[in-house]
Amino acid sequence: MNKKESCSCTGSQIILPVIQEKSNCCPEAKEAPNIIPRMDQPFITGSITTPAGRIPKVSAQLQSRDNWGTIRARWGVGRMDYMVDPGLYALGNPDDNSPVLVTANYKMSFDYLRRELSSRNAWILVLDTKGINVWCAAGKGTFGTEELIKRIEASGLKNIVSHRTLILPQLGAPGVAAHQVKRASGFKVYYGPVRAKDLPAYLDSGWKTTPAMRIITFSLKDRAVLIPIELVAAVKPFLILAPILFILSGIGGPAGFWTNTVNYGLFAVLALLTAIVCGVVLNPLLLPFLPGRAFSTKGFSSGFVVALILLYLRDINLQAWPGRIEALSWLLIIPAIVAYLAMNFTGASTYTSLSGVKKEMRWALPAEIATGAGGLIIWIASRLIA
Repeated sequence: MNKKESCSCTGSQIILPVIQEKSNCCPEAKEAPNIIPRMDQPFITGSITTPAGRIPKVSAQLQSRDNWGTIRARWGVGRMDYMVDPGLYALGNPDDNSPVLVTANYKMSFDYLRRELSSRNAWILVLDTKGINVWCAAGKGTFGTEELIKRIEASGLKNIVSHRTLILPQLGAPGVAAHQVKRASGFKVYYGPVRAKDLPAYLDSGWKTTPAMRIITFSLKDRAVLIPIELVAAVKPFLILAPILFILSGIGGPAGFWTNTVNYGLFAVLALLTAIVCGVVLNPLLLPFLPGRAFSTKGFSSGFVVALILLYLRDINLQAWPGRIEALSWLLIIPAIVAYLAMNFTGASTYTSLSGVKKEMRWALPAEIATGAGGLIIWIASRLIA
């Protein structure tokens, strides 16, 4: 999703206004044949006959296959293909008066929506967001005005429901101009609560949101679920860099090659692994409590503390210059890596905005590169003069 500006992390929630794009033009709906999602998708439980044809039917009850798919996606396995066909789906036994809820074709978003609508009848209109969740897709433009209008026409929705109302997730509001949708399709857009779990209360209250329904949090649980996929992404370069550091550590030093790799190489690999764990695990878990406003600053501070702990356990001889230089190298390398990895969470937090992240990256990224590269050069030097 689009990255956003870092601000105070002393609180963990923000009230989101409903935002609509403004434009002087209006996308025109195009005539197209009804496009019906495939019936052979594994979560389809049947079909329902409508004036627009047979619509696939789904259940609010998730199966083990669905839950296992979510776990795999959290760890980055098949994440880019974790999507459902865009189009219209029937939940329960909806009729022409049943509400129409709009979501993204990222399967996790689709599953969370239907899971919260147990014992209810509704239509689910899925937009083609290229397998991206609602919030990120709204920022990228795929959960947007043009796609919504196109999907209304392609699904034959006008012939299926007698009303002309749609319920969109609030986090999709930045990508959709409600007045343009109304003008082009005749459907009026209502923005529901932030979280799908509040939908039953929202529907029962006559489509009215409470202040609490418009608050999005970035709680410990919200931060923790982001860790697996970031950890997998960080481990990939680690598997490349670790052997290189291990071999380079054997160069120079007071002993032979293999003795040096054991004495210095193992610590180098451990230091690199510790930096990754700090950046993608400890940093998001401790985010509200770390000093600074920018994510990179938070990462640098936590990385510096971790580096000090590692060096204390290493028991480096600071009386000799090789030991001093080695210690300095890790005091530069570890915080630089942690700060870089910490910035990956800016796009998923409630604290940030696009302009602020761009501003932070202009100074933080060059600083991280310079600090990390300088530390690596100093570490190599420590091996040569040891």
